[in-house]
Amino acid sequence: MKRAVIVAAAKIKNYSKIRKFLSKDDFYIFCDAGLKHCKKLKVKPDLIVGDFDSIKKPSTSIETIVLPVEKDDTDTFFAVKEALKRGFTNFLLLGCIGERFDHSLCNVSVLLHLYSRGAECVLIDDYSKMKIVGEKPIFVADTCSYFSLMNVDGNASGITIKNAKYELNNGEIKSDFMYGSGNEVLPGKKAEISVKKGRMLLVEVF
Repeated sequence: MKRAVIVAAAKIKNYSKIRKFLSKDDFYIFCDAGLKHCKKLKVKPDLIVGDFDSIKKPSTSIETIVLPVEKDDTDTFFAVKEALKRGFTNFLLLGCIGERFDHSLCNVSVLLHLYSRGAECVLIDDYSKMKIVGEKPIFVADTCSYFSLMNVDGNASGITIKNAKYELNNGEIKSDFMYGSGNEVLPGKKAEISVKKGRMLLVEVF
């Protein structure tokens, strides 16, 4: 099954870096003003969705879903749900972290939404790669500058971090004291991270 790449409207500064994560087999869904990224990403949409309140609806033969302006879902969240309906289980989110903190936080919740449905998802911006960590271990290579483990879903416990500068064994990180930021992978190693109870946001900084 192809991967669904969902492109939203937040700024992208380093297109060459982002393009390294793309594949010719990806299925591209562009959300509303996210269409501005097409040319510099050097890809074409397979599907366009949006209420087109921030960009004019394009005149194109490409499949387009026009949404009402007043709705519960953001354009990005609708795109994710539409991709799930079409059977996609692997996602890459781009243009989702930007100047609008409310939109950025909503897009982080997309990661939780997809994780709870058994889908794989990575969110990438100009500086970092984000994904949700649960009971299944995730490995972080020493190629990242540093990584942070953030609580975005209540309390989390049974947290294990191995092969890192700051290791943790059966720890707990609460949402009101997120001490898991600014960690480093030991040289030549891969950090191993798992969470027995709860879900954590892993942020790998390039």
